[in-house]
Amino acid sequence: MLETLTRGFTAARERLQGVRELSEENVEEALREVRTSLLEADVDYAVVKDFLARVKERALGEKVRTRVRDKSGRLLRTTPGQHFVAICQDELVALMGPVDTRLARDARGITSVMLFGLQGVGKTTVAAKLARHLQRQGRKVLLVAADVQRPAAVLQLQQLGQRIDVPVHVGGPGERAPEICAAAAERAKRQGFDAVVYDTAGRLAVDEELMQELAEVRGRAAPANALLVCDALMGRDAVNVARAFAERIPLDGLILTKLDGDARGGAALAVKAVTGVPIKFLGTGESLDRIETFRPEGLASRILGMGDIVGLVEDFDAVVEEHEAQKAEEDAERILQGRFGMDDLLQQLRIIQRMGPLRDVMAKMPGFGKIAEQVDERELVKVQAMIHSMTPEERARPELIDRRRASRIARGSGRQQSEVHDLVKRFVQMRDVMAMLGGGGGGLLSRIPGLGRLAGAGGIDPSMLSGLGGPAGRTRAVPASVAARRRKDAKKKRKEARKARKKSRGR
Repeated sequence: MLETLTRGFTAARERLQGVRELSEENVEEALREVRTSLLEADVDYAVVKDFLARVKERALGEKVRTRVRDKSGRLLRTTPGQHFVAICQDELVALMGPVDTRLARDARGITSVMLFGLQGVGKTTVAAKLARHLQRQGRKVLLVAADVQRPAAVLQLQQLGQRIDVPVHVGGPGERAPEICAAAAERAKRQGFDAVVYDTAGRLAVDEELMQELAEVRGRAAPANALLVCDALMGRDAVNVARAFAERIPLDGLILTKLDGDARGGAALAVKAVTGVPIKFLGTGESLDRIETFRPEGLASRILGMGDIVGLVEDFDAVVEEHEAQKAEEDAERILQGRFGMDDLLQQLRIIQRMGPLRDVMAKMPGFGKIAEQVDERELVKVQAMIHSMTPEERARPELIDRRRASRIARGSGRQQSEVHDLVKRFVQMRDVMAMLGGGGGGLLSRIPGLGRLAGAGGIDPSMLSGLGGPAGRTRAVPASVAARRRKDAKKKRKEARKARKKSRGR
């Protein structure tokens, strides 16, 4: 995902390594790399030209501060190259934002969302994903099958509704979409639903008949949110479709699907600038849980190859219950001290799998963007099979696994004996690395905001299981009392953040 964009910005950053100051010549060389990647990513030329002009103006017009202080007052050294990257990040965020991802309520106090879009972009699946998203916020959701044009669309939505335990409103024989939506709106009010998602029909292209029907549907149901569903794989065509819809129907936002399958990402960058309509949600996988609120700063950070810690923490929150989070924090302390066994590893892998495709999880980890594309999802399945074939004693103390035990484990898991030995070897290395990084709770990982908590879910580097992990550098430990205070403060901040999220969801 987004490899084309990331490649250009990475090349630009590398060109500026070692330069003492930003000049018109070296900035132009760096921007040439960015320009190429943006155009290859199918970003509109006018958007590219404007973006590059703003970056160049700021890069040459701002004084580079080589020494700055962070929020804690520490003095940090920066380079002209880092200053350039910071400007690029600011301008990427400005290009895609600002975005208000909150969904409005209609006159009846119901969070009503109507989905538009061409045929084949995944509206029906997105409707179920959005219903699941609202359901997890504690909403009582009603799905509305208003696509009476596509064969089996109603049946598909009913099946998806059953999977997430959400009722689906279906019209009678011969009933038109506007009547179905109007009846659904009345039913929602009558039966106490506080969220409604309307799945409307699409066409192969934007035409007058489609627009008239959608306008009538919107007029009868009066949804508070009109969202256009676009396919990221369409590239620049997705932007053109969004512009055509926005010119005919007032839109509140977009949902961009299949971004995980698009190496270019041009639609995500250009659609707001071209249409003025912000992206509100991203569809990033086939699972009905794989929808996330759009954060321009998170996507900008990933494009620049710096990961997205905030997005990773949100993924963790979405799949881990309150009691699991507490246990994860306790496990994290043991893991960061190098005190864990294969059972702990198995638990971490299960949580990682619940967070989504391994590639997506690793792509959000700082410094893992390139590695993410090389990760084989099947590695986790192989590792789980081998661990399941071990005895409880072997899981607790993998050092016991000799040639005879490895042979038995290999037969039980359908793997090769050499793979069992490799797993044990990497596990022992991983345990040593985690102890070194943790440093008694005050090592490198504990200093990265959010990663101390994620250690219980993603602190173990999954890439080491497939031979992709590199050697870790040493880090200086801090006193245990300081580490304990930091953990206590971080825990307090996380509780406050959870309360704030719950409060905002209840508005």
